[in-house]
Amino acid sequence: MSRIGKETIAIPEGVKVNLNGNTMMVDGPKASLSQHLPEGVVVNIEGSEIKVVGGENSGKTRGFYGLTRTLIANMVEGVTNGFQKSLEISGVGYRAVVQGSTLNLSLGYSHPVKYEIPEGIEISVEKQTTINIKGADKQLVGLVAANIRSFRTAEPYKGKGIKYAGEVVRRKAGKAGKAGA
Repeated sequence: MSRIGKETIAIPEGVKVNLNGNTMMVDGPKASLSQHLPEGVVVNIEGSEIKVVGGENSGKTRGFYGLTRTLIANMVEGVTNGFQKSLEISGVGYRAVVQGSTLNLSLGYSHPVKYEIPEGIEISVEKQTTINIKGADKQLVGLVAANIRSFRTAEPYKGKGIKYAGEVVRRKAGKAGKAGA
């Protein structure tokens, strides 16, 4: 049994949870999310708590037991507080601007990189070099941050590119040149 899967999930005030077959729907003040749950995992909603029960004892079901509990907990957290990721841009002339539902990035290429912001995600830019990504779906927030970062990841020689806030880029020494020639 999973140690994570055994824990119950508290349902805060203002959050509605519905279970229709294998589909869990969570409605809250920030958003409404739904998740298809794996076969064999049983979810019980008792008052203001959600408990995941390990159903059948097959190897596949045991593997999904803790995952199911974490997915439901992330949905409840997302509809109440939401999730946020921050990206930092470093490099001369590198900048970002939000125009409507498009994020325009100048990353040293011969053309600007345009990224369509998905529905349910809010992107704000501070000082042209800090990108804040907010949303209720933790998986979608992480995916959008990873996609934006992949346009120009921070390189190890000068550190130019896009990195997560707080990420440390290990720097390499450049060419040593001809020594003693």
